[in-house]
Amino acid sequence: MSGPDRLLRLLQLMRVMAPPITAGRLAVERGVSVRSIYRDIELLRLSGARIEGERGYGYRLIEDYALPPQTFDRLEIEAITVGLGEVRQMGDPDLARAAESVLAKVAATLPDDREQQLLHSISHVYRPSGRYGAQPHLQAIRQACWEEQEIEIGYRDQAGTASQRIIRPLAIMYSDHVLTVLAWCCLRDDFRMFRVDRIASLSSNGASFRPRRVRLLRDYLARLRET
Repeated sequence: MSGPDRLLRLLQLMRVMAPPITAGRLAVERGVSVRSIYRDIELLRLSGARIEGERGYGYRLIEDYALPPQTFDRLEIEAITVGLGEVRQMGDPDLARAAESVLAKVAATLPDDREQQLLHSISHVYRPSGRYGAQPHLQAIRQACWEEQEIEIGYRDQAGTASQRIIRPLAIMYSDHVLTVLAWCCLRDDFRMFRVDRIASLSSNGASFRPRRVRLLRDYLARLRET
């Protein structure tokens, strides 16, 4: 195996392996000596990879923009094409534009033959109409999720009852026909799902719930697994 291929395989293994990532575990997975792993980690560092840790304590890979782009195989290219094609067909204009940008950036990093496979993939997504129309509050909700900021919404439920809620938005959920916000509802003191098309008004109250978003989202997913 050539040097670059060997380093790329080690890099990918470090990306997917559960911690602790020790040289001993890497050596077993790669079928090489621990000494070889130490040498290749130093080569990766010299190539621009940010790898924390040291011998005897384990390593942690931190992605770095200086790292040379990885070449995807054919099936990975098909997965990228299908995933981005699905996003482009969703009807969320901001994400659709972002998907186009991602596709162009990925294509620019690939060798000529792989670029052609990406741009002329055998896998396509076609939907005669987008699943979601334009939602006036979607960008503000997305920003509040990123920044972990509470928002106040005017909401109308399925029965048409209006209410004012202060929520902590955790995630935007895409289903076949409905776009919803998973949030912690301060009024109900519990998790709630709010349909985006039923949000009549939205404003920020300036309150932060950082760094609770990840923990709250983890708690909700654990509750789903239990039920």
